[in-house]
Amino acid sequence: MVAGTAYPRRGRWRRAWAAIDERLGISGLAYPVPAHANSVGYILGGISFFGFLILAATGVWLAQFYHPTPEAARESVIYVMNAAPLGDVARGIHFWTANLVMATVLLHMGRIYLTGAYKRPREVNWLIGLGLLAITMGLIFTGTVLKWDQEGFEALGHNVEIGNLIGVFGFWFSPTFGASLPIVGRLYIAHVVILPALGTFLLIAHFLLVKRHGISALPAEFDAALDGGPEPSKGGSTFTAHLVRMAGFGLMIVGATALLSLFVSPPLGPSPNPSIEVSKPWWMFLPFYPFEDWFGLPALLWAPGLLIGTLALVPFVDRSRYRSPGRRRAFIVTGAIVVVALILLVAYALVTPPKSHVAM
Repeated sequence: MVAGTAYPRRGRWRRAWAAIDERLGISGLAYPVPAHANSVGYILGGISFFGFLILAATGVWLAQFYHPTPEAARESVIYVMNAAPLGDVARGIHFWTANLVMATVLLHMGRIYLTGAYKRPREVNWLIGLGLLAITMGLIFTGTVLKWDQEGFEALGHNVEIGNLIGVFGFWFSPTFGASLPIVGRLYIAHVVILPALGTFLLIAHFLLVKRHGISALPAEFDAALDGGPEPSKGGSTFTAHLVRMAGFGLMIVGATALLSLFVSPPLGPSPNPSIEVSKPWWMFLPFYPFEDWFGLPALLWAPGLLIGTLALVPFVDRSRYRSPGRRRAFIVTGAIVVVALILLVAYALVTPPKSHVAM
């Protein structure tokens, strides 16, 4: 290479970047964020976001081969597994990423609860997070039904019965609503259009509020400022560095789930048998399964509603200015009791034999 030729090339890249940045304002993403924003605990929300992007990409690919009708749904899944280009890998990445995203969403909310980051002025973002949790569970539920195996058929049976319990407001879940399109098709629309659209709206609102209020300070630093100490640092890193770190975790998710899909294929059960009920829900729904055993199908309405409603009240009940766990012992102990109770409910659900809850 002739000496000096690299410098004009760099100059061309700089001019090209300056032209792009002038129009898109990408450099504006380099605004300051606290250094702790790049720690794993504070990047769980970003990991969840990149997980959603992976789910969207693999979902688009899988949709090319899926037929949302009772007659063809399961067979199209088998086609994806055995014949579609990269179908088995895409399905594996989709399945395992969904499980991982559910876990990171829960851990993200747990970190927010532990650090008191839901306090004023972030109450609305806490409520938006609960909405995103509900949408994530809705996506997993509808995805379970779309396999149209025994597990999916039984999940749909619960869906229909819950719609009946809601009464007139559950018309959308009724098999007789819109007789020209089977309910599997409507759940497919919910899975690929309605729930993602709602989730996108909530994510945009969530990100705008994070930008508005900034990354929450470390609890110890925040409390020290309340007691007359220095204000928490608002710098130490940049959002672009934060974004790069999130993208790195996103690539790790793709690699890990792709590798996992090669060794552990997502399950597909037998064809539906309407005369039996032998399935249990996936782990994120298991805490509610014992209530269904004890109190019947109505528990699937009031048990999750009671949990979500209680969580929604947390920012408005915990009115202390302090955020450190040591200064919020009552809420930390209560949260720990709830977590232990949920774990015990999961353990109970795992060891008890499945029962029939729906009139098959």
